[in-house]
Amino acid sequence: MGKDHQKLLNNLAEHRKLAGLTQEELSVQAEVSRKSINAIENGVYVPSTVLALKISRTLNCRVEDLFRLP
Repeated sequence: MGKDHQKLLNNLAEHRKLAGLTQEELSVQAEVSRKSINAIENGVYVPSTVLALKISRTLNCRVEDLFRLP
């Protein structure tokens, strides 16, 4: 993971809540652990491209709506 990962802006929690999903529900639909969703939301973990695409598909939004650089 590059140094720029700390600059990644993350709107996952907001989009998840707008979709009416808990971390657990999102994790089941995106086929990942709840701990992974929590780590992504807290900026501890940057998801792979595949996981970011799965999450965006589950939340019916674009990857760019969830993650972006400043």
